Amino acid sequence: MPEVRIVARNFMDMVASLPAMKLDQLYQNAFICQAIVRSLPPLAKKYVIQMLYVEEVVPGKLIEEWVLPDGSTKYRVAIDRLVQLRIFSETFDRTSGTSYRLNPTFRVNLQKHITIGGVLPREPMSATITVRLPSLEDLEVYAHEQWECFLLQLINSAQSERMTNISPAMMRIFQRGLLTQREKDAPRLTESGFQFLLMDTNAQLWYIIREYILNSEELDIDSADLIAFLLELSFHATGEAYNMNTLDEIQRITIKDLADLGLVKLQQGRKDSWFIPTKLATNLSVSLTDSSARKEGFIVVETNFRMYAYSTSKLHCEILRLFSRIEYQLPNLIVGAITKESLYSAFENGITAEQIVSFLQQNAHPRVAERIPSVPENVTDQIRLWEADLNRVEMTPAHFYDEFPSRDVFEAACDFARECGGLLWEDSKKMRLAVKTEVHMQMREHLRGQR
Repeated sequence: MPEVRIVARNFMDMVASLPAMKLDQLYQNAFICQAIVRSLPPLAKKYVIQMLYVEEVVPGKLIEEWVLPDGSTKYRVAIDRLVQLRIFSETFDRTSGTSYRLNPTFRVNLQKHITIGGVLPREPMSATITVRLPSLEDLEVYAHEQWECFLLQLINSAQSERMTNISPAMMRIFQRGLLTQREKDAPRLTESGFQFLLMDTNAQLWYIIREYILNSEELDIDSADLIAFLLELSFHATGEAYNMNTLDEIQRITIKDLADLGLVKLQQGRKDSWFIPTKLATNLSVSLTDSSARKEGFIVVETNFRMYAYSTSKLHCEILRLFSRIEYQLPNLIVGAITKESLYSAFENGITAEQIVSFLQQNAHPRVAERIPSVPENVTDQIRLWEADLNRVEMTPAHFYDEFPSRDVFEAACDFARECGGLLWEDSKKMRLAVKTEVHMQMREHLRGQR
């Protein structure tokens, strides 16, 4: 079964797809330049820093000499990414070959940021104006609850205790590709939807942000301005209050949508209102990179297929329910079992054995995470075997032919079916064959012509 990769088109690909004029507009912001540099592969970062004060073109052969001979693959990846993002402009000359120059707008603004630092377009509000700001711990709890509530609503779960303020139309946009709509039954998760749930929070967040930006483009909102605001937001201080009056109309709408996702918390004073960024917002630019810190796991799987999940999250329970039988749930413990029936149900929904095994390994409890293997081998092997059982027999609609009047007619029919790519089986001794249903009408016409 093919594995679906919904993260193949990452956020940087979206930035790279912007027109050159919009990218230059984006690179006029020093904070955006810094965020883009954070997203680059390590070797690409090295090239940017080395060429930051070089205004002339640099031959590609010279840049290639900056890495060891066995680093040619990483060199190609780094150069391709820099060219895609138009940080490097590429020129070709018959004598010197390919040369590269750093984007002048990007270079000037990154130089300024490194030498004199950057100043955000808004400063935190005075403590005398804001009252009773939440502590960092309370803010983290708020962000976690908002995000979990959104995800539960996103996967159409009845476990969500409260609904977000996100409009049904916007929620359907977020659900595109994650749920499959059926006429009679309730919507069900697709393969992409399950993979989405298995991502870490930062990857999930950027998937949702990409959908949000794509929808905004349909509403004629400038995607470059929206991307700039989102990346700027990541450089605000967590827990500080920022006046809503410093935002324009589009940014105010955006900040209210982000509040439903848990990226900011909104508060109202006697005269002013303000927003408070959470860690989800300040991690936006960090999560542009593909690598992320390992999160602490919560699952223990035993050799008897029993599973113990030390979690209070209803979302975790919903994810585990997709491929296991939940037996009971305590305040901080979910107890279940991985059964043949529960896995067959998961496989029918497009979930693969490798996805399930990977999820169990990545979320192994710290007590078992250091073991090799972290999930018992008999469990992982059996999960793969149960999936293989479903794939042993492949059903193909077919038509069966026999009682041919002569061997010449039979062999001509076999040759015709083979040329059409529809021959499934033949018995030359008894002159019988089977062909795919889609070539049945063509086979009938062929046989009629043989009479």
